[in-house]
Amino acid sequence: MFNRILVANRGEIAIRIIRACMEMNIESVAVYSTADKESLHVKLATKSICIGSGRAADSYLNMDAIITAAQVTGCDALHPGFGFLSENSEFVRKCEAAGITFIGPSADAMDALGNKSTARRMMMKAGVPVVPGSEGPVEDYKKLEKIAKKIGYPVLIKASAGGGGRGMRRVYKPEDLQKLYEEAKAETRACFNDDEMYVEKLVLNPRHIEFQILADEYGNVIHLGERDCSIQRKNQKLIEESPCMFIDEDLRKAMGKAAVTAAKAAGYNNAGTVEFVLDEKNHYYFIEMNTRIQVEHGVTEAVTGIDLIKWQIRIAFGEPLNLKQKDVRLKGHAIECRINAEDPAKGFMANTGKITFLNIPGGPGVRVDTLLYNGYETSPFYDSMMAKIIVHAQTRLEAIRRMRRALLELVTEGIITNGDFDYLLLHHPDFVKGNYNVGFIEEHMDEILAWDKAVDE
Repeated sequence: MFNRILVANRGEIAIRIIRACMEMNIESVAVYSTADKESLHVKLATKSICIGSGRAADSYLNMDAIITAAQVTGCDALHPGFGFLSENSEFVRKCEAAGITFIGPSADAMDALGNKSTARRMMMKAGVPVVPGSEGPVEDYKKLEKIAKKIGYPVLIKASAGGGGRGMRRVYKPEDLQKLYEEAKAETRACFNDDEMYVEKLVLNPRHIEFQILADEYGNVIHLGERDCSIQRKNQKLIEESPCMFIDEDLRKAMGKAAVTAAKAAGYNNAGTVEFVLDEKNHYYFIEMNTRIQVEHGVTEAVTGIDLIKWQIRIAFGEPLNLKQKDVRLKGHAIECRINAEDPAKGFMANTGKITFLNIPGGPGVRVDTLLYNGYETSPFYDSMMAKIIVHAQTRLEAIRRMRRALLELVTEGIITNGDFDYLLLHHPDFVKGNYNVGFIEEHMDEILAWDKAVDE
């Protein structure tokens, strides 16, 4: 097995990887920026090394600094976590050139799937259902206009290199097409230095369903069931759960088979996630594949009992999967709430501050992945996610009640979080019944904020 792994990330995912290394008797090296000098992942790793200033471009996105750090600390492998360089094929190739094993898919698979229009063409060829739209990138507005007219409005303009909802625009009428197209191109150019776009039919208010897959280098691929990630705000997930209460065993088998086919078509290995939209008639369509560990991986771990981080490490080392599809069983129900340092009453504006008192929820069936500790000061340089609360119970209703209890126990004095908003959302009758889709928060936002204000008063 690897002797020492460099963790090329920060926050709760860095801590999660370090903990897996500890349990596998592998040494870990934490990299950190000057802004993260007092961060928890730095304190927990076997070794730590500063790689630059607070700006991500100077530290966590600095490929040469990270690879140099791995070399000088004697690391034989590197885990990228999620975000930052986790889906950057150039970084994978730099690691390989330096003799460092990248814990993730190959650069070629990452290239094939990282460009969403290319991935779309690949899935069409493999027979995986895709949303009607352009077969590849749209080079200019005239072509976009022609395709949009053919598939019919509303349409969804998407960036080939996008992610996190950036470079995406919904267009409901022809007269708005050009303006929104130019907006999307400008945003993706600024965020990803790439303004290649494609277009597809907008499936109105679908469910967002993703399948976790594991694939080794010997062609063995399995899926670990689905996660319902439909509770979103501005295309960013807020609450995830598994299994989806509206997917029966036949549909699960069909979507799982499509996810496995997608991974095989790309020659994929390691952990990955195949994302689908599911319409009201239970027709499913491939939208993209994430070539990294997901934020919400803990939900799948809870219902399957399979440690995804440890399997990432084993697969990267060259071990074959000893799990068969028949070995995977979804037991009980799991829900995850993302806890972000943001104020829902102010448009979810991110805020910073120092934790003056912290209480982490506990008890049976509760897991909290977090970077927080008493005295921790949040940074304006990075993502606002501070913690993930994951609960597991025998039934969905029991899991909802357990999550409500956990959110009540969470105390983060010194910063404002979305914890209260999540708590109220979990009481909404439609959420409890499972009657929700990707438009749920937008539809009920004012209602939930009014409840929050009433509680404060």
